[in-house]
Amino acid sequence: MRALIDDIFLDAFSGGAILHAEDQALLDIDPLRQAGDRLAFTTDSFVVDPLFFPGGDLGKLAVIGTVNDLAVGGAIPLALSCAVILEEGFPIPELQRIVESMRQAADDAGVKIVTGDTKVVQRGAADKIFVNTAGIGVIPEGRDLAATTIVEGDVILVNSSMGEHGATIMAARGDLGLETQLQTDCRPLHSLVDALLRVAPSTRAIRDATRGGVATVLNEFAQAADLACYIDEARLPLKDEVRGLSEILGLDPLYLANEGLFVAVLPASESDAALAALRQEPGGADACIIGELRHEPKGKLVMTSLFGGDRLVDMMSGDQLPRIC
Repeated sequence: MRALIDDIFLDAFSGGAILHAEDQALLDIDPLRQAGDRLAFTTDSFVVDPLFFPGGDLGKLAVIGTVNDLAVGGAIPLALSCAVILEEGFPIPELQRIVESMRQAADDAGVKIVTGDTKVVQRGAADKIFVNTAGIGVIPEGRDLAATTIVEGDVILVNSSMGEHGATIMAARGDLGLETQLQTDCRPLHSLVDALLRVAPSTRAIRDATRGGVATVLNEFAQAADLACYIDEARLPLKDEVRGLSEILGLDPLYLANEGLFVAVLPASESDAALAALRQEPGGADACIIGELRHEPKGKLVMTSLFGGDRLVDMMSGDQLPRIC
């Protein structure tokens, strides 16, 4: 175990507090105070299947997923932990590939992996490898994002096209023999969130639309605000390949997972500036307004179809595609 940790993890995550190899990471308080006035803390576990897919893998997903959970709360991501559960017999080259991907993703996102843990369980007690990452970040003074602050007349914005991660995983599993050029949209969102908040400081709430997709986020917003989210199907940014896969499998792209898409609610008066700023950033070229908040029906998501009729879009029941993130 000691050799595994030294040769795989410490070699990759060489930097900051992890160099001391103690039972905890030691972080200086002064830089945190300088960055903001509140600490954000989140954790998530990742069990994707397959482990490697176009545009990403389990390691990249584990880092970006936690970085984005911090970012959509308005936090500047700073440090992550990494806990790994390995099944006996898991190939070392695959582990090295996943860990190297984590290191690269952390570098790209500007965060450090500062502490971690590794456990090996007997064959059959786990499915290859599970990864948990927890993250801390600092929220700059004056940022206060909460769905309860949403008001009638606000608009709904997304930064990119929908469903690319979910569609990519579906195709990568190979069960259907489908070939596509799709890649996961897995990317850090904090630069995009910063760009949005600089020009739209009255932004009410932001969420990343991971498992459960855009529909789940909008249902949560509607319930928290006790208002109705109305979206227009004609405005939804959707690639033809995602649409085609969804139609073949009978899935609704509104529920497909994303790993580089956020949903934001902001005043209509700030929407033009928000779109202009986002479209200048990587991952924001397809930013668009997809709907608005109305008074009724309270707590519901309503979509106006391409044919002009309205239908309720409920919270997802069950899981369209398990083991996706």
